[in-house]
Amino acid sequence: MSPRLALLVILLITLALVVKENLVKRPAQLYVTTSGHVEMCLSCHTTEKLDAAHDTKILGCSPCHLGDALAIDKKAAHEGIVKNPGDLRVVEQTCGMEGCHAGDVHKVKNSLMATNRGILATLLYYWGEAPDQNGDYSVEELLESGENSLAIDYYRKLCGTCHLWKQKGDLPGFFGEKGGGCTACHFSKESGLDPEEAKKIHPFITKKVPMENCVRCHNRSGRIGISYTGVYESENYGTPYEEGGMSSKELPGNRFYLTISDDVHHRKGMSCIDCHTRNEIMGDGTRYAHYEEQVEIECHTCHSRDQVGVTRKDEQLNNVLKQDEEYVLVNKLTEKVHPLKPPKAGVCDFPGHNRLGCDSCHATWVPQCYGCHVKYDRSDTDLDKLTMEQTQGWWSEGRSYLRYERPVLAVWEDKVVIVTPGCQDIITLLDEEGGADRQFNSFTMAAISPHTTQAKGRGCAECHTNTKAMGLGEGTAWKEDGRWHFRGLDQGLETAVGDTPPLDAFVTIDCRQLQRGSRDTLRPFNQEELARILRVGQCIECHKEYTDPVWKKYTPQTRCPVFTDEG
Repeated sequence: MSPRLALLVILLITLALVVKENLVKRPAQLYVTTSGHVEMCLSCHTTEKLDAAHDTKILGCSPCHLGDALAIDKKAAHEGIVKNPGDLRVVEQTCGMEGCHAGDVHKVKNSLMATNRGILATLLYYWGEAPDQNGDYSVEELLESGENSLAIDYYRKLCGTCHLWKQKGDLPGFFGEKGGGCTACHFSKESGLDPEEAKKIHPFITKKVPMENCVRCHNRSGRIGISYTGVYESENYGTPYEEGGMSSKELPGNRFYLTISDDVHHRKGMSCIDCHTRNEIMGDGTRYAHYEEQVEIECHTCHSRDQVGVTRKDEQLNNVLKQDEEYVLVNKLTEKVHPLKPPKAGVCDFPGHNRLGCDSCHATWVPQCYGCHVKYDRSDTDLDKLTMEQTQGWWSEGRSYLRYERPVLAVWEDKVVIVTPGCQDIITLLDEEGGADRQFNSFTMAAISPHTTQAKGRGCAECHTNTKAMGLGEGTAWKEDGRWHFRGLDQGLETAVGDTPPLDAFVTIDCRQLQRGSRDTLRPFNQEELARILRVGQCIECHKEYTDPVWKKYTPQTRCPVFTDEG
């Protein structure tokens, strides 16, 4: 028999088998979507209601959830099905299909929220496992390689619940809601339906990302998500008590909180996506080392006298418009119009403050978590949040104290910024028998944009007469015999590796740096800068206003009839 004839016979036999099968299991009806493909899933899935862009009448089920769209048997139809199409493990076959969101998969997988590169590189550097903090690491590679070390194990077990590779539902309660790839952000519980009807619906997918999706992860470490809403994680005493019981103001993880001033943008009804751009959230395809490289916006993007709505990467915000000769921002969730005001003349452009970043004045509080006491016990096991397996080594941590008032200032490149404790680690290691092994410390001050902006900035005295704001720590400064002196509160700790510095101090009065800066270009004020700040502090008792004539001609050499260089 010739090869061609043999092939024809095989085809005829196959066709006969298919016809026979269809005669036995012939569907009563073919279900065809408006986009033109057969979707037998719709023979059973008739009640699910989706957002308009993903309606089953248009897409069906299989483009997102895979499975076999032509099968009429439940078991066969569900073969290979995926519950969460946004999971980064399958996203190329689902959300990333050609014709859907193919261009976004590469961007998302290389974003900081997926790689956690900044967290991993910084942690390894702080703990002495890397020569610098620019190493190229990613969660995806840790999942594939199984690589581990002391610092990576700490990440796996204590930090690993906040990244896009995490699967939804792999942990109970609040922690199980995190992650899920694309659906970490684009999943919404708000459907606009009444509660009873909402119980029957398919999860809604939305481009109008609600703020609670952001806060789900951004509520630890820098805590900018909860700070933005005016939530300050307090000491865990559960006070003020309510009718003799613990406070009901409690965050996930048994963390109590107090309500203080929220960010002025939150007060106006703005959510995260009103400011933060698509590319800085989802990524632009470049695998950045740190957040400041991926973030595109800054205060001047909206509050400027020229090029309003243009990011520092020269991109135009799509919700900033010019109306009646004034710029406005259109709220992406509510479509409310917010006028954009330029910086206040005579104050924000005061020559003596030309190095101040906007946050350094207008962010009036910041969470400050002092002293992270970390214990690693090799005699016990703990859950690896990447593999979801129990492995050797149990981690626990606690803090010395937590504050919010008088944010510390420092210099990052050429700008004055706010810093906060960025992992002041006091690490104790126990061996396989639970006995003491060794201890080491790592103290860092990290630059932060607190997301606690207030319309009215900090008063002059809050910086020029406050030693904590200057980076010296809580205490008293005075001038004697032509030199500045400082006496701090006794807040240091004695550990097995020597005394630690006062936890709120970045520098001494004679310019000895006490803690590492979170970037090579981040430093405390130097001796000359401290002297200038303190000297102005002597003047502001009388000269309180920016309009005071003395500030128009003030120089460091200006003499005062009350205070001299000798004090």
